[in-house]
This record gives sequence, C-alpha cells and structure tokens, in this order.
Amino acid sequence: MQKINDDIVVVGAGVIGLSSALALLESGRGVRVIDAGRIGGGASHGNCGTITPSHAPPLAAPGMVATALRWMLTPDAPLYIQPRIDPALWRWLLTFAARCNSRDWRTSALAKSAILNDSRTRLAAWVRDYGLDCEFSETGLDYVYRDPRAFAHGQEEHAALRELGVQVEAIDGATYQAQEPALLPGVAGAIRFDGDAVLRPDHYVAELARVVRERGGVIDEQRGLQSLATERDGVRIGTDAGVLHAGDVVLALGAWSPRLADVIGAPLLKRAMQPGKGYSITYSAPQLVPRRPIVLRERSVCVTAWGSGFRLGSTMEFSGYDDSLNARRLAALERGAAEYLRVPVGPDLREQWFGWRPMSCDDIPIIGRVPGRDGLWLATGHGMMGVSMSAGTGQLVADLVTGREAAIDPAPYRPERFA
Repeated sequence: MQKINDDIVVVGAGVIGLSSALALLESGRGVRVIDAGRIGGGASHGNCGTITPSHAPPLAAPGMVATALRWMLTPDAPLYIQPRIDPALWRWLLTFAARCNSRDWRTSALAKSAILNDSRTRLAAWVRDYGLDCEFSETGLDYVYRDPRAFAHGQEEHAALRELGVQVEAIDGATYQAQEPALLPGVAGAIRFDGDAVLRPDHYVAELARVVRERGGVIDEQRGLQSLATERDGVRIGTDAGVLHAGDVVLALGAWSPRLADVIGAPLLKRAMQPGKGYSITYSAPQLVPRRPIVLRERSVCVTAWGSGFRLGSTMEFSGYDDSLNARRLAALERGAAEYLRVPVGPDLREQWFGWRPMSCDDIPIIGRVPGRDGLWLATGHGMMGVSMSAGTGQLVADLVTGREAAIDPAPYRPERFA
C-alpha cells in the first residue's frame, strides 16, 4: 500500500476537530482530518447551537452535590445516573464532587470564560469572513423562571458573572411576559445574556468542512484510528483504511477519548473524562416560537428556533456508552416545554437524537501536548460547550502546534493537570 505522508492529521471530524483543522490551515500547515464515522456525527450534530459566554460558571458549584443526590435516581430528572457498578464513573463523580466549592468554582469559571469569550468573538469573524451559512444570529439568550425563589437564586451569581465579562440583566415577570408572547402566563422573571448567540450546529459543522476542503484540507470519513507510534520523523497512524504518517497529530476525539486512551498513550483521560449523554428533539417550526433562544430554567430545557427548524434539548445522563434512545427522557423535554410555551412542539417531528458529551471532571477542556509523547496533541473535554468553544479551541491548538504565542493563556487547559 502506498505510504501517505501528511503534515498534520486531525483525528475527529466534529466541531472541535474541524475548527482545529481550519485554524491550522490558516496558519500555513497542511491538514488531513480522519473520522471513524461521518462529519459531525457525534455531539456536534444535535445540540441546541447556543454560543454562550454566559455559561462560564462550571457545573461543579457549591450545592450541586445535594441537587445531584436529589435527582440522580429519577430517570427523567435533568441529571440522571444509571445505577450500576462502574468504578471509573464513581471515581470521576467523587473528583467532581470535591470541586463543588467556591475556590474551585472560580478557577474553572475563569478558565472557561477565557476560551468562551475568545471563541465568541472569533466565531462571529469566521461566519463573516468565510461566509458560513449556518443561521448564525447574535440574539442573546434568556433564562426563564416560573418559580420566584429560583429566579432570586439565579441572580446571586450576577456579580461574579459581570467580573467574567458576561452581560447580564434581570427582567421581572410582567415585563418579560409582555416582550415574549410565546410564553404561557406565570413567568416569575428572566435573566438575559445579551452577549450570547445561536447557530444551527449541524449546518455550522458542514460549513466548516466545506471551508477546510476549499483551503486544501483533506477529510477522510469512515477511517477509524487504531494505533499511534512515535517515530524519528513523526507519527505513524494506523487506521482501518491503511497507515498514515504525519509530523503532528491532533486528537479531537470528544467523548471517545477515554476509550482510546491506551491507543493515545494518555491514561489520564480515563480518570479525567466520562461520556455525558444529552438528548434533543427537532421539529418543523410551530406558528409561535420564542424570539430568542431560551432555557426553561427549572426544567433545564433549552429551546432554539431557526428558520429551518425548532429544537428542544439538554439533560445530562451518565449511563456509559449506552446507545439506546430513552423515550422517557425525550418525553421530559416535551413536558418541560409544555409548562412554559403556548406551542411547545412543532407540527412535524423531524429527529429524535442523543449524543455523548465529553465531560471533564473539572469542567475545563483538555488542550495541549500529550504528556511524554512528542507530536501528539489533545483537544477534548469540552462538555456541553463544544460549539461555544470551537473557534477559540481551534486557534489555541494552532498556536500550540506551530509554537506561536497563544491568543489566550494555555496553562489552565493543559493535560498535565490530571497526570
């Protein structure tokens, strides 16, 4: 078989892999992207497409342990942990629980905020400069509450959010109800994040792939990673479609990172990450939709409407790599929407979906050189923020691989923190 030599091979054709490929190409490097499946076939496909600097606060927050314990055995709760013997999961959960304190909350929030803010600005520039046709809109996003106590509690983070550069405004229920006719009566209030945005994620990924190819990049679908070996002149990459050779390899494997940890030579990923299963339902647009993306806060349901469709999404389920489509959890999305929206679903059901999010135990992405392995780079662990952090991650990967001064401080994202 003919030997194929590449400058850089990116493993993973999701939103992080393709963003990294684009930024590397713009840095003057040659890039081949490979994927075991198809472009955007994982968590990049069915999420709600919100671009959210507002989501800098980590999941590991003070009080989260009590909330998680209350929810964890309820199959349709926003957070569900499938009861089973899984030592890796329970070690991950203990590490996560230990971080539910004010000091670690701030550390994670600062790291997330830096990459979210960089990515928010960079993504808008990409949409403009590359002509990305992905229904991008700088609408902002609203958290909507029906419980006055929950609304008051939600405002307690406002001072900390403003320190992180997040634009935040509280709106009383009557005022918000007058602004948003799609909602049922009974709104206690809303919290508005004017700096957020939205796009159609599957269209965004498809457009990234188009631009990567137009700029000379190669994308090989149905080409799974099997082995990696560092050699004197680069990296030998064994795939199920033959052997590749590259100077550098970027591993953007998403939720599959722990499963491929031994192949990568990065056992730290088994300790640091778990797959977190999310769900969404996509419909044709109903006659009455919210004017901007909203999160139905008490039910943890995100609602987005584009010209091409209407989506309900969210939930977090720790059930390993279980590939069943849980009808009960899908129904919880519709029940939550029905509590808030006059028209909670669209006339035509287009897709029921699940995907595994790459959850790191400190809620900070893992970006940097694989410890002890020259030429191998990680770009994973983005949790629910992959689309939001995509452009910033791509630029950071390109800066690290090319040895340039990074656009943001790379230290908080280094894989060594788990070594």
